[in-house]
Amino acid sequence: MPMYSQISGTWQQILHEKGGDMRTRAVELRKQPAMLRVDHPWRLDRARAIGYKAKEGVVVVRMRVSRGGMRKQRPTSGRRPKHMGVLKIKSAVSSQQVAERRVGERHPNMKLLGSYPVWQDGIHAWYECVLIDPAHPAIRKDYNYRRILGVTV
Repeated sequence: MPMYSQISGTWQQILHEKGGDMRTRAVELRKQPAMLRVDHPWRLDRARAIGYKAKEGVVVVRMRVSRGGMRKQRPTSGRRPKHMGVLKIKSAVSSQQVAERRVGERHPNMKLLGSYPVWQDGIHAWYECVLIDPAHPAIRKDYNYRRILGVTV
């Protein structure tokens, strides 16, 4: 079995049992700030699928986003329930897209390659976003990243 398939299988097992090592990691996640630059990704298989390489110019940022809270307030004046406009209210943007947008706003000189979910509890969801610096010499020399950026040298 290939190595990244084994890593993926291990992560699926960890996420489904919701205990053990991830329980202690979840406690750490709650204590950390909402946006944190990390040295290396937790889910190496997903990061590599997006385009992560362990080299200069490639950055991984872990982002925390709130879950829920999209319910519309019930109107105080009288009207029939059908016209209250409370039910079937859904966010037009997913929490993963919100995390990507916030990371992009914080790091305007970086290009976002993608993101993937790491963990979620009842209040928050955490995503790891992979970014590259287009101006970094190591990125400009790499053929795969040049193709992503559309740079011809």
